[in-house]
Amino acid sequence: ELWRGRVEQVSWEPRAFVFHNFLSDAECDHLMHKANSTLTPSTVVDSRTGGSMASTVRTSSGTWFSKGADDIIDAIEQRIALVTMIPAENGEGLQVLKYVNGQEYKAHTDYFHDSKNSDAVHGGNRLATMLMYLTTPEEGGETVFPYGLPKREGPEWSACARQGLAVKARRGDAIFFYGMKPDGSLDMKSTHASCPTLAGEKWSATKWMHVSEFTLGAGPGCGDKDPHCEEWAVNGECDANPGFMLTSCARACGKCKPPAVARR
Repeated sequence: ELWRGRVEQVSWEPRAFVFHNFLSDAECDHLMHKANSTLTPSTVVDSRTGGSMASTVRTSSGTWFSKGADDIIDAIEQRIALVTMIPAENGEGLQVLKYVNGQEYKAHTDYFHDSKNSDAVHGGNRLATMLMYLTTPEEGGETVFPYGLPKREGPEWSACARQGLAVKARRGDAIFFYGMKPDGSLDMKSTHASCPTLAGEKWSATKWMHVSEFTLGAGPGCGDKDPHCEEWAVNGECDANPGFMLTSCARACGKCKPPAVARR
């Protein structure tokens, strides 16, 4: 079996559930080790253009892995599909993030507000998120839903976490939540934040899942997995680092075949 464990329902508005001990220590270590050498400053999506941009809203560093990047990542992705009952092909590649020294991601939604990233070619909008914690910060780093109830109280929670319904970042645990309601409308109550990491390090891995099959680029399954792909390609990385670029930046490197045209 792919996984057996305890699931805790923490909220119905938004619909949110904690999967305890979802990842093993070895899986957490593998993701951090694999990500460490390719971390770059995180970006956000420009709601007007659908492109990526730097922002003080998000101050972490991160990297992307293509789907099924190795056997361990593939096993994690299959486990996510099993427990969420959302097909693996609806998911984006894993994104690994690192937060230190007060870094945070202020309140935001995971679903898109622009038409480019939520169109049918990209599998529609993001339906749900599986956020997996790879470390336990010494202080801070909680995931907080500012519109969720009840609000947390007590000295064991950071000031940020006490602004709403919060979940502790505990190594191996994962929180799964929907950005859409059962009727398909966007759920504003899924707005959430990564509270400042006040001591220690917070590492996480995120899987975003769309309404239908998710693809990037011209052809199914072919595209760019990182917003910096075009910049890297211009700088000659397709030739200098083909092992990574041809897998994660196929479109920028000119390796995507045009999609077949449907005939009537």
